[in-house]
Amino acid sequence: MTKTTNKKSSKYPFDGLSLDDRNPEFIQLILPIWEWLYRYYFRVQSDGWHYVPASGKMLVVGSHNGGIAAPDMFMFLYEWFHRYGTERLAYGLMHPTVWQVSRDIARMAVQCGALKSHPKMAIAALRKNAPVLVYPGGAQDTFRPHHLRNKIYFAGRKGFIKLALRESVPIVPIISTGAHDTLIVLADFYEQVKQFHELGMPWLLGIDPVVFPVYLGLPWGLSIGPLPNLPFPVQIRTRVCEPIVFERYGSEAAGDRDYVDACFDLVTTQMQLQLDCLVGN
Repeated sequence: MTKTTNKKSSKYPFDGLSLDDRNPEFIQLILPIWEWLYRYYFRVQSDGWHYVPASGKMLVVGSHNGGIAAPDMFMFLYEWFHRYGTERLAYGLMHPTVWQVSRDIARMAVQCGALKSHPKMAIAALRKNAPVLVYPGGAQDTFRPHHLRNKIYFAGRKGFIKLALRESVPIVPIISTGAHDTLIVLADFYEQVKQFHELGMPWLLGIDPVVFPVYLGLPWGLSIGPLPNLPFPVQIRTRVCEPIVFERYGSEAAGDRDYVDACFDLVTTQMQLQLDCLVGN
């Protein structure tokens, strides 16, 4: 564990393999930009913050929305820092592809608390008694088709459940509506494009995109592939849900496939119920 969290052991600076690269001063520097987006561009409304434990470790689990921009995630981060300050330790898991695409973007994210998405990093942060933010659905979730915008979709990934069980932490779900209207995903053609790749077509920049959406958005109009976009100024509403505490914890519980499945169903069902209520209101 020491090698994972020790800054000097990292092969590259800000590679997401250290808990020490988080920079409260950098977070303070970008907060005014996020605040403007929060108040005037996305006009965010949120509730349920009384459910966040005052201290201690927890796994904050969200549903990704809005393409690469993922505006609901950044707006959640703004309110977290606004409420609890930048000094309160908090980390988030980020897909390793970000480091392949842009080290500059990765460097900024790491200073905000991003860690490379790997169980060892999540465990290290939780054992430091810090909250950890995770979006299990990843790219498949954030680029799911627009007609699924009000559905919790984690692409069947259950690693976060095993993590919570092994580390004996509550899950604090967060949901949002509106962010998936900041672009209109028509469909995902990854499986079709993957067939061309298998026939010899190289991936752009040598990076497997995992998804290959077709969407309507700014500034491209019609976009093909997971390109960055400028979100439409749609109002976003977020909700922090009541923490979920499981009946059993520990390695044995995490290794029980049926129990993991039951816990996964419990979390996704509760999140879907809350999302249905938020959309209905």
